[in-house]
Amino acid sequence: MLHGYMANARTFSELADRFQDWRVIALDQRGHGWSDHPPGQEYAREDYVMDIWNLVQSELGGQPVTILGHSLGGLNAYQFAARYPELVSSLIVEDIGAEINADFSFAEQLPFRSPSLKQLRESLACAGLRAIDYFAESVLEDERGWGFRTDLKGLQVSVPQSNGVWWDDWLRSSCPILLIHGGKSFILDTDQARRMQARRPGTKLVVFEQCGHGVHSDDLNGYAPAVNEFLADPYST
Repeated sequence: MLHGYMANARTFSELADRFQDWRVIALDQRGHGWSDHPPGQEYAREDYVMDIWNLVQSELGGQPVTILGHSLGGLNAYQFAARYPELVSSLIVEDIGAEINADFSFAEQLPFRSPSLKQLRESLACAGLRAIDYFAESVLEDERGWGFRTDLKGLQVSVPQSNGVWWDDWLRSSCPILLIHGGKSFILDTDQARRMQARRPGTKLVVFEQCGHGVHSDDLNGYAPAVNEFLADPYST
């Protein structure tokens, strides 16, 4: 499982419990969660892809895997499948497009630490964010105050490299894909989601009309059965 920006592996804790028949591995992607945030760390597309490759080799001996990725994780997942199709049996891509133009300039306005959780949440609102609860999932408290388990400086480097037109990568793999989209998402619009399904054979689209960008947290009870149904028979239409 691969989380999105400003999240970490624990965002999938409740969801992972719904996959009793599967071995579930969730990765803290570089710059997020409990991963190291060293100065000068690279955040190029290939760096994220190679992190997945290293995990598949070290933990699974290079055996084909099913990857579930949300947002940034979804992009990383389908780009990994494009480069290493022999290592991917199927994908679940949650609410990320083949054309991405995300604006994370708000990260420049966020404090490294705030004296209280209330003030940290207020900083998100002041930065113009609407999905405050989604970003608040990444908070931590330590001796310096309240902050985020995300390399905010790295975020400013990573997001521009994630933005782009990635149709070639989306279309390059042939494994079954379940594309999950939130109808109220601020990242992916429904028209593009439908084009992604139409242009790529083997892609099943499920739209959660009342959900935002984080479908797995907005509607866990709808999301988990949809994924389990796909996992049971990825090739069914």
